[in-house]
Amino acid sequence: MVLKTFGWAFGFTALGLAAAVFYDGWAALGVVAILTVLEVSLSFDNAVINAGILKKMSAFWQKIFLTIGVLIAVFGMRLAFPVVIVAVTAKLSPVKAVELAVNDKDQYQQLVTDAHPSIAAFGGMFLLMIFLNFIFEDREIKWLGWIERPLARLGQVDMLSVCLALIVLLIASMTVATHAHQHGGEHADKAQTVLTSGLAGLVTYLIVGGLSSYFENRLADEEEAQEKEAEARTASARGGKGGPSIVAVTGKAAFFMFLYLEVIDASFSFDGVIGAFAITNDIVLMALGLGIGALYVRSLTVYLVRQGTLDDYVYLEHGAHYAIGALAVILLVTIQYQISEIITGLVGVVLIGWSFWSSVRRNRRIAAGEARASDAA
Repeated sequence: MVLKTFGWAFGFTALGLAAAVFYDGWAALGVVAILTVLEVSLSFDNAVINAGILKKMSAFWQKIFLTIGVLIAVFGMRLAFPVVIVAVTAKLSPVKAVELAVNDKDQYQQLVTDAHPSIAAFGGMFLLMIFLNFIFEDREIKWLGWIERPLARLGQVDMLSVCLALIVLLIASMTVATHAHQHGGEHADKAQTVLTSGLAGLVTYLIVGGLSSYFENRLADEEEAQEKEAEARTASARGGKGGPSIVAVTGKAAFFMFLYLEVIDASFSFDGVIGAFAITNDIVLMALGLGIGALYVRSLTVYLVRQGTLDDYVYLEHGAHYAIGALAVILLVTIQYQISEIITGLVGVVLIGWSFWSSVRRNRRIAAGEARASDAA
């Protein structure tokens, strides 16, 4: 099972490391290995979130996620995205941006760094909306009940998550504006950039997430109607109603869920791409390391789905969403202040590890209760 799921990742790792050695010697192999670990550690929560969505999709769309989706993740976000950002923000042609990436790596790195406020604002707002909509939803299973119960009651207020996200964005842009004013207005337009990019992230979430939910709910209603009709026709022959069936999402619903997954992956990749510049400014090594890491994250997502891990460890999804909330805040803070990638990675690992351990303890309590009930009987 492990080899089948991670086979492509293992194969791409061997090819990527060999390409790194061929490209720039053994030192490059070490750089690519470090970047791979960085990407996996920063994106483990991404795998958990993706698994929660992917398990609803048909086998066909799961294969699309692992093929076309991987190409988008590896070549689109880890290779082309930094070049596009430089081209747009520096008002350069894509060809010129590629030339900079290859021939003037220091200037290229500086341009990507200058684009960080817009990247962080977009990704931070998108991820913040994912977290807020999760935490404000009333769920049967609650991990940190003392937090989640009152927030679920607050979630009954319409558009509360959007209002809170806008307040956070206004605070972030005002902080940037105040800092620019105190330092002679050197980056006075930075606040406008943050505000515009943040709004773009919010709108993107509302459009893609809204379409995905709409088609998913419509498909669920259709399937429910079909199941009731089938049960009504066959109930007498079976002597009663049959059990519920799980229908995988297909068609338009699956397409928009796939699109939603890709936007989530893009938002998660922002911190990895920016953090990679702390290790190297060579775009080839960066693409190899982050690409290998992205492939492991994709394979881990499928593994979680096929093993039913989210059903067995019910708090994992909670921990991943808390990690998303933390990452969203970190991205928004990094618009003005620098935060180590080590902290960013550790926050997600700690929260997911904590939720996993809580799930294990819950399973043990349930098993012990069932054992006592069996003994009493």
